[in-house]
Amino acid sequence: MTKAISRGLVLVAGLLAVQSAADPDPRPADAIVKTDPRMLRVKQFFLDRECPAHIYAEDFILAADQHDLDWRLLPSLSFIESGGGKEAYNNNMFGWDNCKQRFRTTREGIYQVALRLGTSRLYRNKNLDQMLLMYNPRREYTTAVKSVMHTLGPASLAPEGVF
Repeated sequence: MTKAISRGLVLVAGLLAVQSAADPDPRPADAIVKTDPRMLRVKQFFLDRECPAHIYAEDFILAADQHDLDWRLLPSLSFIESGGGKEAYNNNMFGWDNCKQRFRTTREGIYQVALRLGTSRLYRNKNLDQMLLMYNPRREYTTAVKSVMHTLGPASLAPEGVF
């Protein structure tokens, strides 16, 4: 009896060690240049407002680039929806699905929302105003998101060395 209990404890301890050693949600391999002005602006925007989303600046830019989205859209949505992660639930900084959508990690949430905005038939081939009205039909919502986007900088801001 004692032998069986000991083996069970060893197994549980082994599982816990394996889970903590691995990065549960690594970034995509195509990391951006650390001097990309878009990333620096997103990071500074959130830092100035003491928002936890500052640690995801690179992910916001990578996810937007992967899905051909305006680089300012994801951080702006997260700021309007959750105060840049201050009031995020279920790793969902975007209020996706009326905050019902649960993501395994915040990083997963960023990439999943970017994927849906870039490829879903509900959002694909729509201009910014049409996308935002689909995301939230209140006109003042569109105005608020676009105001944050404007604060972040011009859409045409390019990474260093890219013309």
